[in-house]
Amino acid sequence: MSTRPRRLQRRLMGVLALFTLAVAGLFGLYAMAFMYATEDAFFSAMLQQEAAAQYAARERSGRWSTPAQGFMHVYENTGELPDGLDQLLAAEPQRHELPGRDGRHYHLLALHARDGARAWLAAEVSSQLVVRPRRQQVLGILAWSALGLIVLALLLGYLLARRTTAPLARLVGRVDGISAQHWPQDLAQGFRDDEVGALARALQALLRRLHAFVEREREFTRDASHELRTPLSVIRTAAESLQNEALSAVGRQQLQHLHQSALQLQQTVTTLLTLAREEETSAATAAPAPLLPLLERVIVEQAPLLDGKPVEVHLDIAPALASTVPASVLHILLSNLIGNAFAHAEDGAVEIGSSDGRLHIANRAAVLDSAAAQRLVDEPYARREGSAGFGLGLVIVRRLGERFGLDLRISLDEGAARASFRLTPGTGGTGAPPPAAE
Repeated sequence: MSTRPRRLQRRLMGVLALFTLAVAGLFGLYAMAFMYATEDAFFSAMLQQEAAAQYAARERSGRWSTPAQGFMHVYENTGELPDGLDQLLAAEPQRHELPGRDGRHYHLLALHARDGARAWLAAEVSSQLVVRPRRQQVLGILAWSALGLIVLALLLGYLLARRTTAPLARLVGRVDGISAQHWPQDLAQGFRDDEVGALARALQALLRRLHAFVEREREFTRDASHELRTPLSVIRTAAESLQNEALSAVGRQQLQHLHQSALQLQQTVTTLLTLAREEETSAATAAPAPLLPLLERVIVEQAPLLDGKPVEVHLDIAPALASTVPASVLHILLSNLIGNAFAHAEDGAVEIGSSDGRLHIANRAAVLDSAAAQRLVDEPYARREGSAGFGLGLVIVRRLGERFGLDLRISLDEGAARASFRLTPGTGGTGAPPPAAE
């Protein structure tokens, strides 16, 4: 439930740690550069001080004197420079800090006397170096300091991220708890007047509008369905009563069409009423119910669709076979699928059987291309040519199959329409292109 806020916390901590590492690395680089620059400035100052003494001695005696520091020497020409410094100086005449042999290190300063004499003041400073011998130690101190700063940054980042994302995590928890049965009325309660609070209030307003919209739709569908059931029952009863009257052949045919249309419309209204119920039908708590009696009832209800057709119904279901699909849902599925099979069967037989925990319904139907078949199952009110239905049956079947994880499969192969679904609800359903629609 709080996975995303925790990811946000880790990102904040990671960004702060990377920033701290970058600052520590930059600080360490500056520190090392400062130490080297300070050391070089110290040697340069010593050379400048000795150079002043050499110029004074040259003025007094006309020659260069011996430097006061034992690590300094005066060389009147470059060929006298030790450790091959003359070659390095010839290659880089502007360079005044040169490496020698065996770890020796030199600083050079050119001397130009007033009488035109020239010389080189060389200081071998390997024994005077401070930074280089302690470089590993300094780097270790800087590394441990950087590690300590990173740990501190992670701790502070964790506290800051936790404090910052706590309201967001609380909001995510409340949003995760939203369902068709639970619409929170206090989603924005307890949040400060900040960005998260503004988001919570916006979500609260949106949820209220959505809830009001869903309630209006449910009430309309429920009320409309209830209002339609009574006149439909009257129409169906009147049609059944008129069947016993002396009517012409045309009148009986029209009366039969009226009775079938009333039956189909009554079934559609019942389906819409079931789908519009406020409470969700639970498949997990449904007790296994015998399948054969329900199938026989649905076949009898849909039998008028076979009147005048050379079609037989083959029912091969074991009496002990049961299904854990809710009875109301199973009745809707069977009524639509068997009704489609009866309505669009041309000849031969409609076969209803079971195998591998699935119920199978097959019939002979007019060939339908796959694109048109997919449109019938996906688009509401889509009907095949000549259909007397409303184009809702297979769409409702698909929705119920997805909701209860029935793995609904509908296919068309060489003119044979086949439909099957699981008798035990699972985690999800699939639909294939249907052979026909109501």
